[in-house]
Amino acid sequence: MLSRETSYGFPVSGPSTLKYSHGHSESGSGGFQGGSADSLARPRPSLYSGTPGTHVDQEEEEEDDYFDSESDDPDPDRFVNFSLLSHLAVRLRDKVPRGTHVKSSIPYPRAFTGKDIVSTIQSQIQRELLINHGVSTTDRRAALQVARSLQQQLFFYEVEWGQKLLQDGVEDVYMFLDDLEGNSEAQREREELPTAVITSLTRCYASSCSEDDPCYSFACPRRQASRIVDLGPVSEPDVHHQTEDWLSTVDPAILHTLPESEVHRQTIIYKTITQEEQYVQDLDTVEALFIRPLLKAHPPVMPLNKLDEFIEEVFGNILDLRECNRRLVEAMYVRQREQAPIIQRIGDVFLEAAREFRFAYPTYVGHLPLAEKRFKDEIESNADLRLFLEECSRQSKQQEARRLDLKHFLSRPSEHLQKYPIALEAIMKETTEGNPDAYYLAEAIEAIRNLQNVAQLRTFQTAMCKGPTGKWEWHDIVSKDIRESLSKAEAKRQSIIFELIKGEMAYVRDLENIETIYIQALREIDPPVIARDRLNSFISDVFHNFAELHSHHRKLLDQLHEIQREEHPTIRSITAPMFDAALNFRDAYMEYIPNYPIAAYRIDDEMANNTEFKAFVDQCIRHPDAHRLDMKSFINRPIPRLLRYELLLKGIMDETPAGHEDREAIPQVLEIIKALGKETEPGVQSAKQKVQLWCYNSNLQFKPNEFVDMDLLNENRSLIHAGKLLRQPDTGFEWNGWTELFVLLFDNYLVMTKTKEKDGLTKYNVNRRPIPLDLLTLANFTDPPTQRSTSILRLGLGGGNKHVEGGPSPGSGAPDAAGDSRLVYPCTIHYNGRLGGLYTVFTESQQARAEWKQKLDEAIGLRKVVQESNKVFELEPLSTDTFLVPSIASAAVPSWNHENSLTGKVTCSVPFTTADGRALVAIGCAEGVWIGFRHDSRSMRRVLHLKMVTQCAMLEDFGMFLVLADKALFAYHIEALVPSSPQSAHTSQTPQRVNGTRDVHFFSVGNQGGRTLVVYMKKKGLDSVFRVLEPVVEKINERSKAPASFTSRFGIRPARSEWFRLYREFFLPSESFDLVFLKAKIAILCTKGFEIMDLTDFKSVTIPQRDDGYERLAKRCESCRPMGMFRVENEFLLCYDEFGIYVNKHGAPSRNTGTIEWEGTAERVAMHWPYILLFDSRFIEVRHISTGLLAQIIPGNEIRCIWDGRGTCAPPSTGSEGFHQPMNLDPRIHCVMAAPEPVQLGLIGRPRTVAQHVFELTPTMLLCPPGAPGAPGAPVSPNNSTYFQQQPVSPPQSPNLLPMTSRR
Repeated sequence: MLSRETSYGFPVSGPSTLKYSHGHSESGSGGFQGGSADSLARPRPSLYSGTPGTHVDQEEEEEDDYFDSESDDPDPDRFVNFSLLSHLAVRLRDKVPRGTHVKSSIPYPRAFTGKDIVSTIQSQIQRELLINHGVSTTDRRAALQVARSLQQQLFFYEVEWGQKLLQDGVEDVYMFLDDLEGNSEAQREREELPTAVITSLTRCYASSCSEDDPCYSFACPRRQASRIVDLGPVSEPDVHHQTEDWLSTVDPAILHTLPESEVHRQTIIYKTITQEEQYVQDLDTVEALFIRPLLKAHPPVMPLNKLDEFIEEVFGNILDLRECNRRLVEAMYVRQREQAPIIQRIGDVFLEAAREFRFAYPTYVGHLPLAEKRFKDEIESNADLRLFLEECSRQSKQQEARRLDLKHFLSRPSEHLQKYPIALEAIMKETTEGNPDAYYLAEAIEAIRNLQNVAQLRTFQTAMCKGPTGKWEWHDIVSKDIRESLSKAEAKRQSIIFELIKGEMAYVRDLENIETIYIQALREIDPPVIARDRLNSFISDVFHNFAELHSHHRKLLDQLHEIQREEHPTIRSITAPMFDAALNFRDAYMEYIPNYPIAAYRIDDEMANNTEFKAFVDQCIRHPDAHRLDMKSFINRPIPRLLRYELLLKGIMDETPAGHEDREAIPQVLEIIKALGKETEPGVQSAKQKVQLWCYNSNLQFKPNEFVDMDLLNENRSLIHAGKLLRQPDTGFEWNGWTELFVLLFDNYLVMTKTKEKDGLTKYNVNRRPIPLDLLTLANFTDPPTQRSTSILRLGLGGGNKHVEGGPSPGSGAPDAAGDSRLVYPCTIHYNGRLGGLYTVFTESQQARAEWKQKLDEAIGLRKVVQESNKVFELEPLSTDTFLVPSIASAAVPSWNHENSLTGKVTCSVPFTTADGRALVAIGCAEGVWIGFRHDSRSMRRVLHLKMVTQCAMLEDFGMFLVLADKALFAYHIEALVPSSPQSAHTSQTPQRVNGTRDVHFFSVGNQGGRTLVVYMKKKGLDSVFRVLEPVVEKINERSKAPASFTSRFGIRPARSEWFRLYREFFLPSESFDLVFLKAKIAILCTKGFEIMDLTDFKSVTIPQRDDGYERLAKRCESCRPMGMFRVENEFLLCYDEFGIYVNKHGAPSRNTGTIEWEGTAERVAMHWPYILLFDSRFIEVRHISTGLLAQIIPGNEIRCIWDGRGTCAPPSTGSEGFHQPMNLDPRIHCVMAAPEPVQLGLIGRPRTVAQHVFELTPTMLLCPPGAPGAPGAPVSPNNSTYFQQQPVSPPQSPNLLPMTSRR
């Protein structure tokens, strides 16, 4: 037993704020509980806690606060045993909130209700129940049991000394015996406290038992926390529901004194309370009959993650409504208790309730249409839910006479809200004049009607333009009285504002539909309609940053809805959120709008080539939310929306009265939106041009085996000009008239086509091989016009591929009049390629010819500038004035050759580094070999006086220099040619002839199997005989046994070479041109093609394959000469003098693109990874080795390759490592070309000479694999759209509509 005095040590506090469940017949709420604070916890007076003027004793509160502030005990509950009723009695006495409560018109100070008692006890024991016994804090049954125990022991009493059992409600008022009026104000002590043990709250008796470490006992409460969850049913008396008539509850004597109107008024009030009780009971049924069983159903009627979402969407905040109406019922009970049997005022109760309803009811009613739709959709698709609800409906039939379904309960709050004004108007009608309740009733009616308007507005906002409520207009949600009270201009202004908000709702909903109808469906559909590896790219290209737009407009719409809810029905201004949105979404639109042409193209292209995608789009069009709009209409939605803003804002401003803030603010918003439209125009134009290029790329059709990859899908490609030109017939007869050409001038190619319409689509049949602008020159654009011949036989032939040398044929006659419609104006151009020549085409007007000349000049000039700034290689001179040959004009003059004057034709070169680190280069000519420092022309000195030098190589590891001169192969020690010091051991070393006779045609140096090998070829009849030699290090480093004579030094010594030993020897029954070392084999370039041979067993195979199916390729290969073979990843690129082809390791063509046709005729092929260089006498052609795309053309005169990177011990890689090969910026290729102008020696009588400039090709940048980031692609061209380049939105490539059979 705890004495009275000990209780004073506990701090005294005011009432606690807590959540509770009013349904005591059930266990905890299961986690689904409306969050409403107990009305008793509010410190300020309220209709829900008593009559006006109710207050807590101020002196007692101050005293309690004093003691509370003095208490510094960190744990005031440590000495309290909550299982002892006496301890709880003391706590209740100290903490229960007291106030003045009225019952039967009698005020009782320092009183409290049954709900106050239960709430106070619950606040004390809820922590104990939760931590030690696992009982929910919302379960008040244990607190109610304790309160009734205290009531039975007369710890407090009911003020009217009724014998009713205490209820968790406000109907009854209680007091402590020692709080009666007239007693001393000092603290009183009770001689005896109630005694009992609350078994459900008892703790374990073991001293070693703790919360963290329960004791050994099986019956330990801490081990069986779940045991206390089932507290058992609480005995309840019959709940007092006012089912009887009011007249039967009133003394007849009192009834006779009341007028008839008051009787009617009290009857209506009584019925209203009864209806409110039934409504709260229905809301309790929703939780008890549907929500809790749904959560506890086993097996669940739907996946758990979906179940929570379903309950949230269908039931919404219905339990919050229950809490609001519970408080309304309690307030009515309080008023009945205070004023029964005649209730004087009820309007103030409903006015306070309307304030409470302001947030809960509009939210629920506004969401109701979506909840009903969600419920309907789930019912139709979920059979388990249908069975579950049928079972719930049967249970409701068992509990009460009526059988109710869930749909009825969901619409119950909306219907009940509409009944309030009707009931209140009936009460006000019977209220006598002068009764102050009439004012409160009128205010309550107006407040609830406004609540209905707000709920109607919420319904409209939540519908998001879906269903009947989504189609409401301004006049549908604004009452007639308000509309008539507005001026005509203001009514129109409000209507336009409403139209803008409604349009924004439809716009946001369409943006959301993009995600649900298209993007999610494309990702989830199985099998996919678009391949997974390109689906993300397609979605990014088509929908781009629509999600960013949706984010901005969702925020704007939320702001507009908030303004609408606060200011409805007349909105003052929406300019502020519009201005903020216009500033924020600018960047998003700047990115989205220029992408639209690209997005539209990708959709059209995918639909044209993917029947499954087309069927998918057609299915999406039939979606209920699509409004029969296709995908392109959805992605176009943001563009007209900006224009719509302008129209609506102008309309609002026109109807805005003078002096209104919108008069200044709206023009600022309009200026931002207009500027946005103008700023996106360049990007849109650039995107349209990009799409136009893609369309041309898809619709250009080449003849078989004549395809040219013009890289039209390159991000920086552009179309300079396009138009119609005429071409003369190829024959002398004009049976079909002149040919009309549609000519396309891109920034890299000029393409002549013939158009052909098919199925509404224009195809462009390429008429002539596309001409690279690098090889195009304008020959003549000034010839006078000519007249189309009317005769069948034309006297002059020209134009087309006849390569007209001059202007139009004189036989065509002079024009009779300048305005003759048959006049045509010739335009002659020259194509410097292998299949080129002079082409003459005609325009129909002088203006058209001038325009074509201007555009061609512009394109060629632009191409030169771009090529110069994006060139892959540049020429670095090695020698410019050393190597001279006679000019053609002086070729017949008798030979005069002074020492070091005429060197003859430069044929070969090789760079090397001496033992002492000197970087030198050896250059072979017809008159000998010169060696000098690189890039220092004056240092060149002739070191070997050999005739007809054709090839040289350097074996640096052995210090050996090889020279092929006049079909004889010589080996020199490099120290004998360029000694590092006079005392060098090999300065006087005698050179050796490697072969015995002068019959060597070529040799090759390479490494294989860890050996350095030298292979030379000599002819024997029609066969090619190969000898494979290996250097002998010991012999090379031996000192010469005899002094070197003059003759032996220069190769006259007739002894077989001791520096090499024979490694292999074999022959090939075919003429051979070159030999290439591969990784483990060798490739011999011969008339049969590429002979791949293994030196260990001499087994060989010839590629490319010439089996069935490759007849055309075989015939083409036989007519061309093989020039080189290079490895690219798992393929090989075989280079012929006119074309190249990719083959696999078996020699079969590996790509369906066919052959790559060179622009020139390759006289030599070299590789500097990742490019191959093809040497025509007029230009060097640089192409990507992995794609074959033309990267650069280097023009020149009499160009020859004199070093291709081979001829050293460490030959350049043949690309065997593919894309993973390390980059190399060192020059690996040398070339020679004739000087532009002949050089005169300046001495009388001596012939004119031409200088041969020797260059090395130096990379200008880090050479990246094609397609890699930063890789130099096809030459970049400036674009008119700077914006589009800054924010690239087009895909790296677009699907080709045409199969490609051959590539040039």
